[in-house]
Amino acid sequence: MSVEHDEDRFEGRLSDALHDIGSGFDADRAALVAAGRARGRRLRLRRRAAVAGGAAGIALVGVGGALIVPWGGAADPLPSSSSVAEQPSGTPSAMPLTSRELITTLEGLLPEGKFSDQEARGTGDSPLPPYVRLVYDDGKGPGAVGVSLNRIEPGSDHARETTDCPDRTLVPHDSCVATRLPDGSLLRLFQGYEYPDRRVDTKLWSADLVTPAGQHVSVSEWNAAAEKDAPVSRSEPPLSTAQLKELVTAQVWRKYVEFIPEDPKQPTASAAPSHAVEPGVDSVLNTLVPLLPKGLDVVEKGEDYTYLVLDDGKGRSYVQIDVQHGMGDVADELFGADSETLPDGTKVVARESGGDKGVEGSVMWTVDTLRTDGFRVVISAFNAGTQHDAPTRPTPALTREQLREIALSPKWDRFR
Repeated sequence: MSVEHDEDRFEGRLSDALHDIGSGFDADRAALVAAGRARGRRLRLRRRAAVAGGAAGIALVGVGGALIVPWGGAADPLPSSSSVAEQPSGTPSAMPLTSRELITTLEGLLPEGKFSDQEARGTGDSPLPPYVRLVYDDGKGPGAVGVSLNRIEPGSDHARETTDCPDRTLVPHDSCVATRLPDGSLLRLFQGYEYPDRRVDTKLWSADLVTPAGQHVSVSEWNAAAEKDAPVSRSEPPLSTAQLKELVTAQVWRKYVEFIPEDPKQPTASAAPSHAVEPGVDSVLNTLVPLLPKGLDVVEKGEDYTYLVLDDGKGRSYVQIDVQHGMGDVADELFGADSETLPDGTKVVARESGGDKGVEGSVMWTVDTLRTDGFRVVISAFNAGTQHDAPTRPTPALTREQLREIALSPKWDRFR
């Protein structure tokens, strides 16, 4: 194919993407649901394993896809955008979505300014989802801006976690608004910080959109030229909340999701889903509280996440617990040579770590258990009132022995 022909194809597709009304867009929901289910399960397993490995796992869930990005490191209104040129419904183009298209599209949707350090991953570059990132300067200082695209199962736990506002105890932030748009899409606008403990005052603002068809568009921006390891270059990220909303809802991104190829290794839409239902937050916490030793006051409870803040008169202590089904397939990843197997086949392992990265003196004790049917109970305790605050006491309020006793209690069998 000649360069001229490729450029004609690209220019035509981009022009249509930015100017077509796109009223005929109709995705193949079955294919999207299948891919979303598979990707959602992989992310859920990663989240579950992170509960045992460190506090950052929960923090990532709290802000959804806004923090899970593959890169490091008052303006005019955004121009409007609509869908890509007409194609068969639900059928990706035979030509891959290129990194050049992604970069040019993002630059075209941003207000006038200077662009630098552009990078992107198209659908032909890797089996991983596409993204685009650049440094944008509107004359008030450079700020990193990025867009990532993926599929997600509508109505799933992953979709809910992506578009719900996080618990402030888990993820400190200045503002978060979650709404449902007229077309049924879920939108979350988040204003927070790159580092929960504020050791560096880098601000992270993001917008996450999940459509009824399962398209997930995530936009993130920082008040620095990179997500991490770059000095703060402006007081706030370059795009206002209104501009973030307009950028994330641009129709072109939704159609670009259609260029993501299906993974042949993943289950089809007809694959039988698991019928196990994860217990609700209230049910888990109501089971946990009676198992606590005497002399501990519950000073705070999670509303969307299963955690308690305890105080025995010697300082606050954050305790998180997770109760999960179907974890037998990752037993080898969670329980290594240092684990113990009880006479009934239950696996047990105790871990100790420094808790959240960058919090000096933080202590995190964890006991992880897995029954023979794949039912898992994992509990962690910290020597501070949150995962990211400075320690309030030398060690957690619960001892390792008490954590083990709680995790192995037969009271959890009611959820099996």
